[in-house]
Amino acid sequence: MGISPIGWLHTLGSLPAIPLAAYMLVKHGRIVPETGAGRAYLWFMLLGVLTVYPIAHQPVSVVVATVTLAMLLVGYGIARWRTARNFWKYVQTISLSISVFLLMIPTVSESLRRLPVGNPLVTDLKDPLLLGVQGALFLALIVGIPLQILALRKQQHLQTR
Repeated sequence: MGISPIGWLHTLGSLPAIPLAAYMLVKHGRIVPETGAGRAYLWFMLLGVLTVYPIAHQPVSVVVATVTLAMLLVGYGIARWRTARNFWKYVQTISLSISVFLLMIPTVSESLRRLPVGNPLVTDLKDPLLLGVQGALFLALIVGIPLQILALRKQQHLQTR
């Protein structure tokens, strides 16, 4: 079965978010919304998330899209909340890191299950390769977020000196 036009829009529209996220994580240690890359990440992620709804074949896809959308809205909106003055960067960093994780889980799952065309690397959702890659992504998330928080605290401490 081929990919529908909306499926292509979803796939090609959300792909740029991956290198943008990688670039910001390497350069800044987190997704930084106020940069050009951060603004582009938001738009590509929104395109990817919003186009999931008409093409989702499984209820879990809708759940992942909805949680991702919530993480994006919190991550990009928290700086505007006056009551969040002392902790907004932490909430922003955590929520946008989760958005990257939620981008990568279906990306690797779909890629491994579709590529190479005609002879995909994975044919079963319980395949050890797929589970290993998903586990590595989860490990990166649970190790990465505390490291990001420590870096933010250190940065904040240096700024208050």
